Amino acid sequence: MKLVVGIGNPGPEYDRTRHNVGFDVLDRLARRLAPGETARARFKGATVEADLDGEKVMLLKPTTYVNCSGEAVGEVIRFYKLATDDLLVVVDDTALPCGRVRIRPGGGDGGHNGLRNITQHLGSGEWCRLRIGIDHQGDIPLKNYVLGKFRPDQADAVEGALDRAADASELWLRRGLDAAMNAFNPDQ
Repeated sequence: MKLVVGIGNPGPEYDRTRHNVGFDVLDRLARRLAPGETARARFKGATVEADLDGEKVMLLKPTTYVNCSGEAVGEVIRFYKLATDDLLVVVDDTALPCGRVRIRPGGGDGGHNGLRNITQHLGSGEWCRLRIGIDHQGDIPLKNYVLGKFRPDQADAVEGALDRAADASELWLRRGLDAAMNAFNPDQ
């Protein structure tokens, strides 16, 4: 089984905010892999299950808010006894230009509280991350920036990035990390 997690905050007030790009990618992925399926409340999150080429896939949107995402991820990993290399986390990144998509194995949290919390709950940072650039916040306080909506000048770049991130996630599921990195990382 493979697990793809989108990081974001639950509730309509957070829809289409920078911090919720992980949720937006999972929604696209669910429409592709499990059309018509309704999310179920499980593991402190909303889950959709699919079968992809004979392998079970779970899509998870934690409902614990970004900073506590590890609670939901940890529950699924322990329940199914998954290895961390069966996990892909889709997340926003202020260190990448808006619209850039990058997939990597392991790595640090880059100051992202959701990633830090997942690492704490798993006891390891060795799992795949798919980062979506949302631009640096500049003079805006970080919390205000990530909880804010995209500016009109960022909208096209973000829409394209969400599609590419869903493509990268699906390629990771079908053919693995190396194939996804080769196809989607601009510096590969």
